[in-house]
Amino acid sequence: MSAARVAAIPFRTVEISDPRWERDGLRQVTVKSPALAQRADLSVFVCPGAEKATGVPVVILLHGVYGSHWAWALKGGAHTTAARLCAAGEIPPMVLAMPSDGLWGDGSGYLAHRTQDFERWIVEEVPAATALAAPCVGPESPIFIAGLSMGGFGALRLAGKFPQRFVAASGHSSATRLEQLRDYVEEPLATFTALEEDRSVLDTYLRQKGPFPKLRFDCGTEDPLLEFNRDLHRGLLGANIPHQYDEFPGGHTWAYWELHLEKTLRFFASTLNIS
Repeated sequence: MSAARVAAIPFRTVEISDPRWERDGLRQVTVKSPALAQRADLSVFVCPGAEKATGVPVVILLHGVYGSHWAWALKGGAHTTAARLCAAGEIPPMVLAMPSDGLWGDGSGYLAHRTQDFERWIVEEVPAATALAAPCVGPESPIFIAGLSMGGFGALRLAGKFPQRFVAASGHSSATRLEQLRDYVEEPLATFTALEEDRSVLDTYLRQKGPFPKLRFDCGTEDPLLEFNRDLHRGLLGANIPHQYDEFPGGHTWAYWELHLEKTLRFFASTLNIS
């Protein structure tokens, strides 16, 4: 198993919430992002029992369009799911890092735009900001990435483009090409200024030699993105790229994502070498 190194990023300013006023273990962080040239936010949750450990795994959770750093916790209860699984011994202690996408338009796509690099914000700066807020995160911490909808597009694509950065990746109800966001965002897709090779999850993997992070994704059988996920599954099979793909009843809803986040966290736990 290989893991990304959590590099120290020289953020000009860092604001971290006061533990006296935090609720349900959710810590709020704002940093001045060099990649975005503006302030950016993330919510951090440390599973109980991990506070005094070192090298604790980090799970980056990416939200969908219209959302922000609070969405996974306050619409999907991600922190309560992680705490419950950890308390039951079903996953080891983990740290959830839930960043905003940079708050560009209806959604940045987690792409490198012309003047702001939302890709670098996630891949490099979010792990560094997480380590500032959670000292149990260190250079040896394995890093995972997952997301829903636009966040699924981001998680799967970034894992394919930067395979050395992540141990494993997971997507729920993922967009698989940038064009699939057209019906959801107000901004013309041309203004995303993404390179052609960054517009497709499958093309990203086909351009790399691997080895790739462990990979899984799922989609609801009533989800409008279902056929696109099936296409991605078939494309990865054709390229002999190992992955796990599942379909479950449900649509493009928080009820679906809240339920199936458990599978992502268990999947990530299964990739760790724990003696």
